[in-house]
Amino acid sequence: MPSVELDSLDLAALLCSKVCHDVISPVGAIVNGLELLEEERDADMREEALKLVQRSAKTASSKLQFCRLAFGAAGSAGASIDTGDAEQVARSLLSDDRTKMEWNATRLLLPKNKVKLLLNMLSIAAAAIPRGGVIEVFITGDGETTELKVMSRGTHVRLASTIVNLLAGEPENGTVDAHGIQAYYTGLVAKATNMSVGIESSPEGVIISAKPLAAE
Repeated sequence: MPSVELDSLDLAALLCSKVCHDVISPVGAIVNGLELLEEERDADMREEALKLVQRSAKTASSKLQFCRLAFGAAGSAGASIDTGDAEQVARSLLSDDRTKMEWNATRLLLPKNKVKLLLNMLSIAAAAIPRGGVIEVFITGDGETTELKVMSRGTHVRLASTIVNLLAGEPENGTVDAHGIQAYYTGLVAKATNMSVGIESSPEGVIISAKPLAAE
């Protein structure tokens, strides 16, 4: 299957669409909550509206902070990022009453593209357990030998059939849309870090691994 290379403008547009899609729901909920606060006089209803605004604002903030590290520049060229910061934004977004995150990694500085790769792997793994479960993160090795692994376990595991081809830059229909751009982008980041990404999927869970190409 031939590889697909997106024009830089198309790539930027699709990533922007992805980010907007992620934040439009909580932002819309904030607007609705504020409208209720303006119109409602019942104290209990105003309290519920305020809770909606607070909850939605927290969700929007978590999504934007995650996207800033996963898709954004996050520093100048060649910058390194503290994996503690990556853990913080990941926990803020992905850990809730349905999902538990286990971060099995020593805090260290990694090149920003490796951190971006890890967060995008996390996003794919989390999407595979829509009803919640456990997500485990592993960072092993050092420098050029660093390996990344994300495992997700839960009920009703569902990994989109298009993910593997998108990671390889070979979408089945020859095009990439806003729904597939995140997996496609993950593959691009892996190439930029001289790493390859592999996926193992079963009814019990998903394992996503990234290894240096030299280690294969």
